[in-house]
Amino acid sequence: MGALIGRKDRRGRLLWSLPKGHIEAGESAEQAAVREVAEETGIAGRIVGRLGTIDFWFMADGRRVHKTVHHFLMRAEGGELSDADVEVTAVAWVPLDELGATLAYEDERTLVARAPELLDRV
Repeated sequence: MGALIGRKDRRGRLLWSLPKGHIEAGESAEQAAVREVAEETGIAGRIVGRLGTIDFWFMADGRRVHKTVHHFLMRAEGGELSDADVEVTAVAWVPLDELGATLAYEDERTLVARAPELLDRV
């Protein structure tokens, strides 16, 4: 199972994606990933592998913003699934074989396709 977050787009559609956020001062990408997953899903996780990096541009407040997101495969070690984060509309556990069909973004679908292979190695 994978924990996904849902956010509404400008048209009101619920789009499912992987948890993500920003790296705070003094944090590594791995530390930021663990913190952001906990904040956005309520799940405490442990990194078991690197899924990959997504690099993209988006518009915010009338300006173009560049973002690089490092994604990691994690095992849940505690917590309870929660959509308490104000930036998140919904959270859900989704079976691994359904993640690709659930995710809204092609680049994330490509990353999660690697999950079974990484899990076989750990």
